[in-house]
Parts: sequence; C-alpha cells; structure tokens
Amino acid sequence: MTGVLVCVDVGSTYTKAAAVDADTGALLGAASHPTTLGTDVMEGLTAAVAAAAPPGADVLDTLVCSSAGGGLRLGVIGNEPLVTARAAYRAGLSAGARVVEVCAGDIGATDMERLARARPDVLLLAGGTDGGDETALRAHAEALAAAPLRTPVVFAGNAAAASDVEALLTAAGVETTCVGNVLPRIGSLDPLPARTALREVFLRHVIAGKHLSARADFAAMVKAATPDAVLTGIEILADLTGEDLLAVDVGGATTDVYSVLTPDAELSGPRAEVAGTAWRSRTVEGDLGVRHTATGIAEAAEAEGLHVPATLRAAARHRTGRPGFRSTTDADLAEDAALSALAATVAVGRHARGERIGGPTEPLRGGKDLAAVTLVIGSGGVLRRDSSSERWLREAVCEHTAGGFRPPAAARVVVDAACTLAPAGLLAACGRRETAAALLRSSFED
Repeated sequence: MTGVLVCVDVGSTYTKAAAVDADTGALLGAASHPTTLGTDVMEGLTAAVAAAAPPGADVLDTLVCSSAGGGLRLGVIGNEPLVTARAAYRAGLSAGARVVEVCAGDIGATDMERLARARPDVLLLAGGTDGGDETALRAHAEALAAAPLRTPVVFAGNAAAASDVEALLTAAGVETTCVGNVLPRIGSLDPLPARTALREVFLRHVIAGKHLSARADFAAMVKAATPDAVLTGIEILADLTGEDLLAVDVGGATTDVYSVLTPDAELSGPRAEVAGTAWRSRTVEGDLGVRHTATGIAEAAEAEGLHVPATLRAAARHRTGRPGFRSTTDADLAEDAALSALAATVAVGRHARGERIGGPTEPLRGGKDLAAVTLVIGSGGVLRRDSSSERWLREAVCEHTAGGFRPPAAARVVVDAACTLAPAGLLAACGRRETAAALLRSSFED
C-alpha cells in the first residue's frame, strides 16, 4: 500500500479523520469520534485516526486543524469603524478567527478593559492606507503598550508606521509581527499577509494556550485553525471548477458561511466600497450553534420572522443546557435537522446582507450577491448524518426569498459527506496542493 496522510479536524463536538492516499489523493477511509475535551483531545484524535486508516497502512504524517476550545479569538483595532477596522475584521475572518471585539477611533482605558474582557488570543492592529496619516496608529500602539494586556499583536496597517509601532510594542513586552497593510489603498482589500501571520500566531501560541492536550505531539500536528483550512479547501475547489461557491458549516458552537465569488468589475473600480470587497470570504455566527448556542438559533430565527414551534424552542434550550447531548432517537435527529436548517437560513442571510461593525445602529456593509452561485456545499455533523439534508439545505438556502438578498436559486446542492474540505486545506497548507485538488475532484465531481 502507498503512503497515507491522515487529516484530522478537531471540532468542539466531534473529531473527524480522513485517510488520504499521498500519491493519488484518493480517500481511503474516514471516521469520527466525540472530541475528548474533558480529558485530553489526543484520546479522541487517536481513536478517530485508528478507525480511519486502513489496516496495515503506512501513515506518513498526521495533519490536524482545530476549532476546539473556542478556536482563534481575535480582537481588532482600527482607525475608524467604516474603513480600516472593517478591513481588518474581514481579514481576521478569512484567517479562521472568531472576532470577539472591535475597537476603533479614540481608544482609552475603557476600550482596553473591553478588549481584556473579550479574552482575545491575538490582536490585529490596522489603520491608514500606505503613505497616509500615522497619528491614530501611533496613539493606538501607545495605548496598547500602556495597557496590562500582553496579547500578541499582528500589525497590518500603514507601512510607514510599522517600524515605530513594532519598536514601541516590543519595548513594552508585547510580541509583535508586522505584515503588509490590509488596506494599502482605499477600496483595495489585501487580507492574505494578515491571514498568513494570524495562522502562524495561532500555531505558535493559541494551540498551546488552549491546554487541549498534555502531549507535545498534538501541538506539532496542528497546521491551521479549522475555518482557515476549510476556506483554503473551498478556494481550491473554486479554482478547479471555475464556479461561484457557497458553503455552510453548521457546528455545535457556531455556523460558518464561506463564499468564493467572481469579482464584479464595477464594484472593484470607482464604485468599490472604501474598505474593499472580500470576494473570498467567511463569516462566523457565534449565536447559531446546534449545541452550545442552540437557543440563539431560535431567537435569531424568530427575529427574522421565521416560524419556530414551541417544541423546537424547548429542544434548543435542552441542547444549550447540555452541549454534550447526543441525538439517538428519530425525534432528536429531526430536531437537530430543523435547528440546522434555521441556522443555515439565518447565517446565509447575514453573510449576504453584510455586517455591522460598531453597534446595531451602524449600516450594513460588505453585502454579497449570491445569485450567480452554482454550487452550495453543506457541512457539519447533522448534515452528514441526515439522508434528507440536501433537500432541507436547498429549502433553507436556495428557496428562501424573503431574506433581503438574492439567493443562489439555480445552484446544485451537495453535502460534504466525507468531510474533505478541511483535509484538502490541510494538504495544501503542507505543500500538497495537487493531492488536495485530486481529493476534491473525487468528492465533488458531478
């Protein structure tokens, strides 16, 4: 047998493993195991790997991505909310982060306290276009240096201020990484340098800080945050097919939506949004998980005018109170499916309409036209276990026309039953893009 690479996604509820032929990209086996957060995540990981790998397989390497323990928690600091803070926010989401706080404008002690309460794993500091005013950036760096926070900082602002900001923060004992500006010019969003730097900080600091395992080999296996790996897999698939794609990942703690869209020439020119448009993007909804935040699904759905039966509200409360709950009966599984459908509807609507940064009264920005999407991919344990999930996912995403945006009505809908998006992203992150492409072809070809 040829060499095997085992790709593992350690989630908040389940750990999924996929054994891939290192030469051909063929999927040789897949398995899942409840994530063993209560003891050591290596217990569940080892069990999943053993079940996925073929007997006698020559396992060359085990590659891991993780969203367990809250994943990558990011705080964003920008000059002002409608431009650089928004650009940094979008860059952070593309890196697989959950943005837990955004500060912009004049920042004082109250803002620092708010950041501390949000418990970010890393801060993304941005501001100014290249060659623009450096005053606000320096003020923000001085505020960070004076604060008790010693969270690692990725600086992705005006290049002219980089050396001064790095010197100031480093002298204060704050680890600082300087990369290219997320918004080098008005309307031109460049998230890749920040995305790469945040990935490296995640690997160096966040995984060890989560204390998910007492074993050093776990940290060595982790190559990416799970959402970062998934977005990479979707990007590769879009490049292969030439299609506009939408993916909806309904998890136990969040629902993530990813889109890869063809850039609109008009929106990339004079009509471009000042913070730029993320044509390859991710949004994360922390109130739409089918376990930890199930009550949030019911509340958000009702707020959008969707019908939520009393029995489903009760089921949501039960799951939120018992996030380790395992569905075993047909009734349990039906409730999971109904909650997942509502989560998908709400999350896709938010993704398409755009986000509000700075509070509920701020205007929506960064909306996306999904009408040209030709492939919708569903992911998550509920969808994989439900044979009818493609039907209700289509109803939730493609046939919901009252959400204030144009849905992908003519799209083909599939479920990532073999969990290959994250493994493909992991393979690509380790220099095996062709293997990743072969895996995706076999999973998503018509």
